[in-house]
Amino acid sequence: MKFITISGPPSSGKTSVILKVIESYKLQNQKCGVVKFDCLLTDDDKLYEAKGIPVKKGLSGGLCPDHYFVSNVEACVEWGKELGLNILISESAGLCNRCSPHIRGVTAVCVIDNLSGVNTPKKIGPMLKFADIVVITKGDIVSQAEREVFASRVKVVNPRAVIMHVNGITGQGAFELATVLNDTEDIDTLKGKQLRFSMPAALCSYCLGETRIGDAYQMGNVKKMDF
Repeated sequence: MKFITISGPPSSGKTSVILKVIESYKLQNQKCGVVKFDCLLTDDDKLYEAKGIPVKKGLSGGLCPDHYFVSNVEACVEWGKELGLNILISESAGLCNRCSPHIRGVTAVCVIDNLSGVNTPKKIGPMLKFADIVVITKGDIVSQAEREVFASRVKVVNPRAVIMHVNGITGQGAFELATVLNDTEDIDTLKGKQLRFSMPAALCSYCLGETRIGDAYQMGNVKKMDF
């Protein structure tokens, strides 16, 4: 089974891109499934179900969605294999800019939109810097010059990535993306594989439920500003 991780900032168009890509795969008689990770609420699973796509939804609640993803992703792959899927896609929550949802040896896609600002690419960490493919959406809303400037900023941050433009509404570019993703190698298990970059570190008193403010209530991994 091919396994692909797709991540990106909130509302960048991840679900729309995935739906259009799966439409292309259905024309090739490929059986696809999706695991949707989110924080508090998502109805994206209903969009997949409406298209007849097998889907599982996981909500992290009060936990970091990145840690929740890593704790459950191996079981997701086993679920996909049990269903006999040819391709399983993991869609992350709209993650913070320091998240690291990519795995070594697993094709990694980062979706980012043209409307987020030309300085956004350099503000995003491992999620963008360690992606194999960067998909830029909402290019129909900006000018050609703005698209080129934005793509060049992405290239500065991740010069190794393949940059593609996909329209999540019309599906333009989705077939090309599906063709590139066909080069993904099959995997049998994720056991023993590693993340491409370490996740954000925490474990302080606030992680364990503390809500009071003040030095007396702060313990563990605490980082202070220098004034």
